[in-house]
Amino acid sequence: MGIVTSQRVGTEMIDLATDYVGLKLKNPLVPSASPLSRDLDMARRLEDAGAAAIVMYSLFEEDVRAEDAMTERFLLNSALGHAEADGFAPDQGEFKGLAERYLGQLTKLKHHLEIPVVASLNGVSAAGWLEFGREMEAAGADALELNVYHIAADMAESGDAVEQRYFDLLTALRGTVKLPIVMKLSPAFSALPHFVKRLESAGAQGVALFNRFYQPDIKLSDPLTMSNRIHLSTPDETLLRLRWLAILHGRVNLTLAATGGVHGYEDAVKMLLAGADVVHMASCLLQHGPGRLNEILAGLSHWMEEREYESVTQLKGSMSQRNLARPDAVCRANYVGMIDRYEAPAGVWR
Repeated sequence: MGIVTSQRVGTEMIDLATDYVGLKLKNPLVPSASPLSRDLDMARRLEDAGAAAIVMYSLFEEDVRAEDAMTERFLLNSALGHAEADGFAPDQGEFKGLAERYLGQLTKLKHHLEIPVVASLNGVSAAGWLEFGREMEAAGADALELNVYHIAADMAESGDAVEQRYFDLLTALRGTVKLPIVMKLSPAFSALPHFVKRLESAGAQGVALFNRFYQPDIKLSDPLTMSNRIHLSTPDETLLRLRWLAILHGRVNLTLAATGGVHGYEDAVKMLLAGADVVHMASCLLQHGPGRLNEILAGLSHWMEEREYESVTQLKGSMSQRNLARPDAVCRANYVGMIDRYEAPAGVWR
């Protein structure tokens, strides 16, 4: 079965095809890293509902190292100092570690899906990134998303040092694998356009904007505790992505992926208008299931037909900063105008 790159709406054919780090996709909707890709049947349902590619759940280097240490302690070295216990050590059988299970799932998805499969690596050391990156490439990944989840909480670590961490990891991996590399970024960089341009020069084929840092909370219990809870995204989160996509579009040559807050076709349209090449989704699929992809595709096609857009390529970046009559609308002018126009409800302070 070939790649479907258009959808009929009425009597017109809307070309939904887009480019993602050199991969030709049938449309711009790409489920992002989430538990959904752990299950082959669910991945098939996502493909059937219209997913143009899929990003696998992340492999966390810390988890792999912790599992290796536990295996070393309890399975391999459990009889150290007790020679008489050697004969009683349990048979390890076909035990597969976390990394091996991840690579096995990657191989399975590549075998059963026709859409591209992107591996996702969340690592903390150069050695870990290189080792797992090579194995993911060997397992057949079409691209690699690097999630450098780093909280700059060290008083002695400068902003330059934080950025250099990204460049060092990217450069080392770029020299090791031939896969297209997407850097998943946080919005916390002081000069994001300059940083993205440097990543492009260092060999990144794409950036995903933005990683969602899950925030700790405080439980007002007895005793007081710091807790962690997952909060799914909301459409309001698209606004931060929209601004930076609009600023970056046309100023860099790498793929721009929007991730965070897309729940309906309106959100997807706005991301594309701002300049996204692909739109990632996770929370809306976790909440509503794979069928939401088909709904968003239908809404996107209908919206484009009504406004006589013939293709996603024509649509992309129409509302980016370089195409706006007032380019400052995505920068300070927006901030000043919003403050000046604000009116409090009657009776609040009037």
